[in-house]
Amino acid sequence: MALPEINTILYTTSLGKHTRPVFRHAVKLAKALNAKIVMLHVVEPIGEMGSALIKNYLPTDLVKKMHDEGIEQIHQEMHQRIEKFCEEELNSLPGSIDLDIEYVIIEGNHTDSILNEAKKRDIQMIVMGAENTFGRHSHTTQQVAKHAKVPVVIVPTGKQFT
Repeated sequence: MALPEINTILYTTSLGKHTRPVFRHAVKLAKALNAKIVMLHVVEPIGEMGSALIKNYLPTDLVKKMHDEGIEQIHQEMHQRIEKFCEEELNSLPGSIDLDIEYVIIEGNHTDSILNEAKKRDIQMIVMGAENTFGRHSHTTQQVAKHAKVPVVIVPTGKQFT
C-alpha cells in the first residue's frame, strides 16, 4: 500500500489569542509536505430566540448588511493574523516560504462544519488546538478526532506551550 499523499491541510481556528502554536504546526506541516492550508473559522449561528428578537427590531436589509460586514471583518482579521505571523516569524528564516492559504468562514455547528468541510474539500489532514477559550479540553476537538476520516493533529494551546 502506498503512503498517503497529503496535499491539503485543514487548519481550524477560533481566532483566539492562544492559537498561534496551532498555526505554527500547520505551517510546518504544509511546508514539509508541500501542501495547501485551508484556514477555517466556524461561526455559531444566532439561536432562534436571538434571531426572532433581531427580526422584530431591525429591518431585514440592515440585518443582512450587519451579517455581511461581520463576516468581512472576520476575513480581514484572518488575513491580518497571517500577515503578522509571516512578518514576525517567517521573514526571519533563511530563504522564502510561500504559503498557499485559503480563508473559509462557515456558519454552523463547529464539529459538523469541520467534518463536512474536510469531506467536501477532500482534506487529507486536520490541524486544530486542544483547548477551548476557557482553557479546558475542547469538546469540538474531541469529537472531530473521534469522527474524522483523516488524521487529526491536535496541538496544545495552553499558556505554557505558546
